Amino acid sequence: MTRNAATRKDVTRNTGNVPPPRPLSLASVPDTASDTEGEHMNDTTRRSLGTGLAALLAVDGLVHLYWATGRTWPAPDAHALSLAVLGTAVSFAPPVVLPLAALTLTGAAAVLATTHRRGGPATRLVTGAVAAGLAVRGLAGLGWVAKVVDSPPGPFYALNLALYTPACLGFGWAAARLARAR
Repeated sequence: MTRNAATRKDVTRNTGNVPPPRPLSLASVPDTASDTEGEHMNDTTRRSLGTGLAALLAVDGLVHLYWATGRTWPAPDAHALSLAVLGTAVSFAPPVVLPLAALTLTGAAAVLATTHRRGGPATRLVTGAVAAGLAVRGLAGLGWVAKVVDSPPGPFYALNLALYTPACLGFGWAAARLARAR
């Protein structure tokens, strides 16, 4: 007698009847990735993803604050910095970079709050907006990499390929998971 037969015999003995077997279908298999109520995420994963993402956003915000002082590290001047970071000549003056610093630091705070289950729907919404923003930047980066969008000469193409696009896609995915998590 197989183990299943022994188990069914025990069930029959205990309850008096054997439940009919359920048909297997893909609809009966739980799919946490498409769960409309959110993804189940253990606390270690939540903390790892959230802390890493919040740290990235905080560093980005602090670098923008640094640039608001007029310094251009790691580039020799503002023009070279703009070409390396954005691929085009754009001002790095305080009126331009301070709002970006505020935006990324606010995103970092919201992500950290979401990581620690604080702030409710508002911080999850901001975390979702962070995911959307990173995804858009990552997809645009793929356009530059695939040469669908013109990429200017200079360091931007290499930095976009090696750093900007992978970071945006990876951290965008992390933000989306975190925003959906219960």
